[in-house]
Amino acid sequence: MASFEAQQEVLDCSEYGNGSCPENERSLGVRVAMYSFMTGAIFITVFGNLAMIVSISYFKQLHTPTNFLILSMAVTDFLLGFTIMPYSMVRSVENCWYFGLTFCKIHYSFDLMLSITSIFHLCSVAVDRFYAICHPLHYCSKMTIPVVKRLLLVCWSLPGAFAFGVVFSEAYADGIEGYDILVACSSSCPVMFNKLWGTTLFVAGFFTPSSMMVGLYGKIFAVSKKHARAIDNLPENQNSQMRKDKKAAKTLGIVMGVFLLCWFPCFFTILLDPFLSFSTPAVLFDALTWFGYFNSTCNPLIYGFFYPWFRRALKYILLGKIFSSHFHTTNLFTQKETE
Repeated sequence: MASFEAQQEVLDCSEYGNGSCPENERSLGVRVAMYSFMTGAIFITVFGNLAMIVSISYFKQLHTPTNFLILSMAVTDFLLGFTIMPYSMVRSVENCWYFGLTFCKIHYSFDLMLSITSIFHLCSVAVDRFYAICHPLHYCSKMTIPVVKRLLLVCWSLPGAFAFGVVFSEAYADGIEGYDILVACSSSCPVMFNKLWGTTLFVAGFFTPSSMMVGLYGKIFAVSKKHARAIDNLPENQNSQMRKDKKAAKTLGIVMGVFLLCWFPCFFTILLDPFLSFSTPAVLFDALTWFGYFNSTCNPLIYGFFYPWFRRALKYILLGKIFSSHFHTTNLFTQKETE
């Protein structure tokens, strides 16, 4: 009898929809505008980060531990733009998930993994800059290529194991009343975190690494101020290196700040939603998710604005000069930038 009643409850989709896509209430003009805007963001995300990947991979002068971390972070942003954002765009504009429940889980797992991977990369870059500026004598021994490889292994493996493990085990939904009915009846690829996993995701995947980054950059800029007061009394070679390290730290600090600004609202909503009986409107959550995606769009724009070498590398790529033999040894830095 209990089994029959449960089956009747599952079949009652009146509260959640009937599993088919509802009629889109947006006008054609609004949908065209949304598709155009999101397609533009996807284009910049994919090709901007691809340019960064090609630049650092191709030009020998850019083969440094810091740039290898930036390269891996650009791969993260590229994958988000190439594999995640197009499907999310269709879902957002059409108010429907057309791609099936299994692909829904795969899509969300990659989405979650890449978001956490980005913040782990930023944490690694903060550690790199900390040693470069606060402990410059130990930098070459601490931030070696093998160390960077181990950092990258952690940056990719831990978020991947967490995201795919939690999503495919459906541990995130334990105890959420009516979630099975929602999945069976909804056409929107619903993923709702319970209190335990929402808190775990926020603390372990966002708050802890963010606090670590803020602490490291606070120390970095405090030391940079001391260096600024003493910089004129240093030998020219140390003076030049300190200026370059300070500029790199400032640029990557801006990248970190943009990441926190873009992703904090989404992670905070995931934390609060189960404590508010999952009352967050779907359209708001969707908008916050896209605000997070735009971080991957902003990163190549930030690099292009603050790194003249990236603008030169991009120019050489567009002109096809990278297909010339031995061009990978080209100097991307002007005399002024090396001083």
